[in-house]
Amino acid sequence: MNRPYRWATWGLVSGLFSSWGWSDSASYAYGENIYYEDDQVYYGDEAVASSEEYAEQAQTLAESAPEADDTIEWLPLGVFAITQDGEESGPPPTLFVQLAVNKQGIIAGTFQNTATEKSQPIEGMIDKRTQRCAWGITGKQWPIMETGISNLTEDTAPVLLHFEDGQTQQWLLVRLEEPESEAGSN
Repeated sequence: MNRPYRWATWGLVSGLFSSWGWSDSASYAYGENIYYEDDQVYYGDEAVASSEEYAEQAQTLAESAPEADDTIEWLPLGVFAITQDGEESGPPPTLFVQLAVNKQGIIAGTFQNTATEKSQPIEGMIDKRTQRCAWGITGKQWPIMETGISNLTEDTAPVLLHFEDGQTQQWLLVRLEEPESEAGSN
């Protein structure tokens, strides 16, 4: 993970998981093909879980990451600013996440809050069948962030943020470009 601003394309990600049998990427377009209605979460026209169950599934997925095999190489997914979805202007972001994935489907990285100058490790997992991935701060149950793995190969990625009090909010990850000072030193 020494080149965090580099990121994987869908081709690289699907190649990494070629043994998982993914022929196409699964779309996670929150508010479009995945939406909440009357305390149910729908994927397309099919109810898949109650809103509480859906958040618990994300938490279970995030906590299911096994111990990482140190011999397996990590594929950087990028560095993202975390913003409220739909914000066109406002103060500069203070929340950031750097993500990488390995062949085991483990998601790892760092969450940083520049307002508090606090940085924490994150861990999570990809669901082999659905391509849904979820992660949280290592050692904490909540909040949990989730999206589809293919979303993390795009410049912007819609995500759901699940909180302990049962709230779920839609946020947006915005890919950051590598700073000039770091690009020239690598």
